[in-house]
Amino acid sequence: MKAPHPVFCALLALSLSACGGSIVPPSPAGRSPSGPPASAFMKSGPLMGMDARHLVQQFGTPRLDIRESSMRKLQFANGRCVLDAYLYTPARGKEPVVTHVDARTPAGADMDAGACASALHR
Repeated sequence: MKAPHPVFCALLALSLSACGGSIVPPSPAGRSPSGPPASAFMKSGPLMGMDARHLVQQFGTPRLDIRESSMRKLQFANGRCVLDAYLYTPARGKEPVVTHVDARTPAGADMDAGACASALHR
């Protein structure tokens, strides 16, 4: 028995692989996907659970205020450190709260978020 031609095998494999695909329905127009609840990210530490209004009261006007569909990032900085606070909505209709904080020196080296918050607060 003669072996099938390699091109025939490739075409057969392609046509069979097309049968196993799945179709994802498009998302409804106008609705952006909601992210996971804030509780999924909640850790203990400085600033956790604070809303944007309290952050601004504590540190002043943020250097950056980035908003996406389910997340908001506020960045505060001075000559001593840079603090990024990530806020997510804990539940529908609730105010977004801090669920994660990153802190670094102006040169980019990691630093303790509590120490950075203290440096920004002074």
